[in-house]
Amino acid sequence: MRCSSSVPPLAASFCLIGSLVLLASGAQAQEVVPKLQAMCPLGYVDTFNGKCSTLGVITYTVAPTRGEPCESGWVNIGGGYCRRK
Repeated sequence: MRCSSSVPPLAASFCLIGSLVLLASGAQAQEVVPKLQAMCPLGYVDTFNGKCSTLGVITYTVAPTRGEPCESGWVNIGGGYCRRK
């Protein structure tokens, strides 16, 4: 979800909430993910602002592990994330 910086404050708050909901679901393609651990997941680069990015080279479908093993059909890529196989 992309949010424009020129939207009114109320709309910006809805945009932020929508972005957080999308990140929480984890089942969508993502170029930028929050940095959950000291290192970024495999295939992501640390952008030094609390986020990890693929720099637009490739887009992965990732989900946070939340300390649990990855579900069937997913592989652990480190950094607190699982990637769809």
